[in-house]
Amino acid sequence: MSHVPLAHILRPTQLADYIGQSHLVGTGRPITRMVEEGSVPSLLFWGPPGCGKTTLAQLIATALDAVFVSISAVESGTSDIKAIIQSAKRRRAELPTEPTHTILFIDEIHRFNKLQQDALLGAVEQGILTLFGATTENPGFSVIPALVSRCQVYHLQPHTAADIQRIITKAGEHLGLAKPPKEVVDFLISYGSGDARKIISAIELAASGQKKLTLAHLQSVLQSKTSRYDKGGEEHYDTISAFIKSMRGGSAEASLHYLARMIESGEDPVFIARRMVIFASEDVGNAQPTALVVATSCMQAVALIGMPEARIILAQCATYLATAKKSTASYDGISLALSDVQNLPWDPIPLHLRNAVNKVVKAEGYGDGHIRYPWKEEEKGNTVTQEYLPANVKGKKYYKAP
Repeated sequence: MSHVPLAHILRPTQLADYIGQSHLVGTGRPITRMVEEGSVPSLLFWGPPGCGKTTLAQLIATALDAVFVSISAVESGTSDIKAIIQSAKRRRAELPTEPTHTILFIDEIHRFNKLQQDALLGAVEQGILTLFGATTENPGFSVIPALVSRCQVYHLQPHTAADIQRIITKAGEHLGLAKPPKEVVDFLISYGSGDARKIISAIELAASGQKKLTLAHLQSVLQSKTSRYDKGGEEHYDTISAFIKSMRGGSAEASLHYLARMIESGEDPVFIARRMVIFASEDVGNAQPTALVVATSCMQAVALIGMPEARIILAQCATYLATAKKSTASYDGISLALSDVQNLPWDPIPLHLRNAVNKVVKAEGYGDGHIRYPWKEEEKGNTVTQEYLPANVKGKKYYKAP
């Protein structure tokens, strides 16, 4: 007999029993109102693993008495989509007394390519089916704009500690376990990082042959804490963003925290170091020029040493950058200069700055009157007024020294 996972057994059968996403489900909340009114548009559920995307889609379909078709973008293709659309068309035409509303749920919809996503447009536009897509990645990047514009996007959050406590209680009662002590609950909350499915699976694994859960037993069975951090997904980008912004804000503590998250999740240490090299010029700049030297040395040392010792080098550089003086003058300056170069005519380079490489160009005045070392003239007490910019940007100020 095949094993039915506990997470599947505990899945609620009605919307009222759904745990989590209180901003979407509950009295007066958007999804509850839609279901009550019997009118639900195509939806994109964006959120981390185990936050309830699939369950919510199934509950909505059940409440609407709709035909629910579920596929995974990993295992399906354009031919599957076309077959489902044809079935939905026939259902509407041939079974007028049966539920004719078809909801197509696509798990990991971000894994469909553009052609596969395009295949959905007509059916969604014509109302042949209602699309529910689930994705762990920002749909603004991973779903084609035409499809996003036809859907309502809802951002689901990781389960809160209160949600997880309810889920732990529900799982324990189903398995006949004694009420777990606080240390077990706290461990599971930390272990799951808001992923209900992961927590339920952990309880099911640890509960085998047990009447109660203990912290020691849980830790022994689970061995290690695995992160939901995905090096190619949303968590990757959010974490590096938080890391950079923490250094920019001068918080060494937060910088170390997000650095630790990346290290624990197996992020490429050279990637982290490379971002710090960019930060050293963009955000520290000439306010503390040694930052670029430190960051470049960090990147080289990390590539040479490797993990786990490279974590010390990364931490040294991150705290140095976080506490360094900041200036974006160089970054702002090149941005302004590029804007002018891209949008204004390129006026001729002043003759005195041109390279007088031969008699012909010398006769044209190339290099005439150029003062090679203005500072030497100033040391002699002479006033130097030498223009370096082309005529149409004369007097422009791109760089404001820190």
